[in-house]
Amino acid sequence: VQLQASGGGLVQAGGSLRLSCAASGSTFRGYARGWFRQAPGKEREFVAAITWSGGTTNYADSVKGRFAISRDSSKNTVYLQMNSLKPEDTAVYYCAADPRWIAILTDPRKWGQGTLVTVSS
Repeated sequence: VQLQASGGGLVQAGGSLRLSCAASGSTFRGYARGWFRQAPGKEREFVAAITWSGGTTNYADSVKGRFAISRDSSKNTVYLQMNSLKPEDTAVYYCAADPRWIAILTDPRKWGQGTLVTVSS
């Protein structure tokens, strides 16, 4: 059972990136999925989450209007489209999964490895 994140890289401020998180070894059927990030010297923080059906999403205030989370359940993959990136978005981004909605917002049960996003000014 693995969550594999990809899509990170170096981008200039104002640019865009799309992160992907593919699940393997399990269908994660019924699981909510989410993204967290950890900037250098800071604690890990919630970024965005989406329910299994995709009908409900939740975003951190710092990314509302700029980031969009989506999922393709047929591919067991979740995406994070990041637009209008700012230097303060620089962090390692982690994908996560949990069957409980409240947990995906705070302390998910399953974690993937991180992918580094660097936004230059």
